[in-house]
Amino acid sequence: MRERKSLSFDEAPLLRAEPYIRAANYYETDQMKIIHHSNYIRWMEEARVDVMEQIGFGYGKMESMGVYSPVLGASLEYKSMVRFGDRVRIECRIGEYTGLQLRMLYRMTNLTTGEVCTLCESRHGFLDEEGHIISLKRKYPETHQLLLDAMLPREESAE
Repeated sequence: MRERKSLSFDEAPLLRAEPYIRAANYYETDQMKIIHHSNYIRWMEEARVDVMEQIGFGYGKMESMGVYSPVLGASLEYKSMVRFGDRVRIECRIGEYTGLQLRMLYRMTNLTTGEVCTLCESRHGFLDEEGHIISLKRKYPETHQLLLDAMLPREESAE
């Protein structure tokens, strides 16, 4: 299987991982009694950490190998509000993976209302302990293949 090209959330293959579910906390609300926009970045990280652990390349394992994955960029599109007590399902997919960079896609759905509340993406690089850019494909081919194998083939994703 070869690396994926840049895809939208709906085009990206499903991952061999369960969605991340979380409850909106009171301290995350703002004066309008909705979840403050800054919290969605934290939720993206929580979901990404969970998914990476599920697929076998959790951050603890990554760092024990001397691999670090800084955030290179993030974007969010807010669709509807989340309020205190709402439960949110965060689905993650890989929109693009090159061995040097990973683009994660997120769809947050408010389970209380059934509405998609946020579409997000984050881009990540891979560095060694000295801060040099590394290619997982070259330096850690087993890990590279693990990330590729985490993506269900399109025909399985469509089922």
